[in-house]
Amino acid sequence: MKHFTFSWRKGLLAAAGIQLLTATMALATEVTVWCWAPEFNGAAMNEAIARYTASHPDVKITVVDFAKGDLEQKLQTQLASGQTEGLPDIVLIEDYGAQKYLLSFPGAFEPLTDKIDYSQFADYKVALATVDGQTYSLPFDSGASGLFYRSDLLAEAGYDAAALQDVTWDQIIEIGKAVKAKTGKPLFSIDQNDAGAIRIMMQSAGSWYFNPDGSVHIKDNPVFKAALTTWVKMLQTPDLYKQVSGWGDYTGAFNNGDVAAVFTGVWMTGGIKNNNMPGKWAVAPTPKLDGVDGATHYSNLGGSSWYVLSSAPSKDAAIDFLKTIWAGDVDFYQKILVGQGAFSSYLPARNGPAYSATDDYFGGQAVWANFSDWQAKIPGVNYGIFTNEADAAVVTQLPGLVAGGDIDAAIEAIDAQVAAQIQ
Repeated sequence: MKHFTFSWRKGLLAAAGIQLLTATMALATEVTVWCWAPEFNGAAMNEAIARYTASHPDVKITVVDFAKGDLEQKLQTQLASGQTEGLPDIVLIEDYGAQKYLLSFPGAFEPLTDKIDYSQFADYKVALATVDGQTYSLPFDSGASGLFYRSDLLAEAGYDAAALQDVTWDQIIEIGKAVKAKTGKPLFSIDQNDAGAIRIMMQSAGSWYFNPDGSVHIKDNPVFKAALTTWVKMLQTPDLYKQVSGWGDYTGAFNNGDVAAVFTGVWMTGGIKNNNMPGKWAVAPTPKLDGVDGATHYSNLGGSSWYVLSSAPSKDAAIDFLKTIWAGDVDFYQKILVGQGAFSSYLPARNGPAYSATDDYFGGQAVWANFSDWQAKIPGVNYGIFTNEADAAVVTQLPGLVAGGDIDAAIEAIDAQVAAQIQ
């Protein structure tokens, strides 16, 4: 009888425990995150979630992975419809598209100006997510640019690390000629349908296709003219590059040892290290435009940031999560740098051990420390709404320019095409 009484009471306690657990689960706050690239963005987000939920067990954060184009289409369609049900709490947006969303859908995203200490992030990342004095993003990965090069091949042509610390693009053309003559290899692989070089050159001098108010800044923009003229000059130097088509050909050229260098964003570091040439690569600052006031060696290519939807049912929890981990955990950034190669725009992360470590693959350089230093000096620009359309207009004119066309006439045509598209 005693045994029966004990079992009965035990059953009641177990039932009560189940009810308590069920009630607790029902009260749990749920946060949904949309992003792309599960091996990169998703993996970094999942690491952040694990850290946050360890001390916030009442919050459940779920990552939904999309193809990048699918995410952008779904977000665009739903915001345009005005239906907020089904939208996530947090969404990843590529930096070049940030202004397009913020200006096209005012009120759709939660301003974080008073929630996040933006002095702790790279200025250029803050500027691109700011509209009318309000900043909306939690800045994520940087596309700080640099010049990756085969130190062995450039040494064969007579160039050491010191010779690449303060060069212009015009000097790079001459270096490329010398490398081809001495080693038989062109310096770069170049896809003429990619306008990334123009973007790197313009931002390095603090300019863009558009003014801060969104108006077109092309035909009257001396920095754009210098960038386009320089790029055409490079394309007119066949010894400088191997012409490629598409991403696979582009990366295959330096991974296979067909070319001696690549200028791109820091996110390419992992790709460079995959080519199994330890000790033969190094990194130098991005070349600068020659004869341009304000020209620097610091620029950006790519990158993305996290945004909170103003309609999010768990908006407060989403903001606290971003503030606690993404804007406060230096160790987190060390982990995703080593694990995913995710280079942060959170400046305090530079003081962590992963960012200061040297890398034997790059001849003992402190590669991440270099990029951290360069990132902090990148000029901020307003990417505007129509960067992709401006890129397309530039690419349309390149074949004629490479064949000897008039640069001023081409700029007039680019300006007209972009102006027509944004009306």
